Amino acid sequence: MIRWLITFASLEVALAVLPGIRVEGNAWIAVAVMAAILSLVNAFIKPILTLLSCGCIVVTLGFFLLVVNALTILLSAAIANSLGIGFHVNGFWPAFWAGIVVSIVSFFLNQFVTDERRPPRGSPRPPRGSVGPRDDDIVM
Repeated sequence: MIRWLITFASLEVALAVLPGIRVEGNAWIAVAVMAAILSLVNAFIKPILTLLSCGCIVVTLGFFLLVVNALTILLSAAIANSLGIGFHVNGFWPAFWAGIVVSIVSFFLNQFVTDERRPPRGSPRPPRGSVGPRDDDIVM
């Protein structure tokens, strides 16, 4: 849920900053649905696009990932439009810049979120192979 809120906030920033992105109708609902669609596209389709474009990514030293981000935003907007959600991206270049804005805003907002599955940064990690507390760790 937190990651979806971060995507929602990132799309709101991109919508406010970039002229090639617009919303028709209720903006909150359109951006909320677009955030959900973008999250699903990033989870399921973006890894496939990244794998298929691996050669281009290596040759361009990773810069082709910006194109992959733009394509995921264009695809998400097309899915949203097909569902009747009024989230419009006017071509490749607005999607390209939206991908950059969404990535930067998401990066900074994710710095404030901790993942329950991982220990916080800077905390000591248990040694490899240890499953639980050892006898010498128990204090009576």
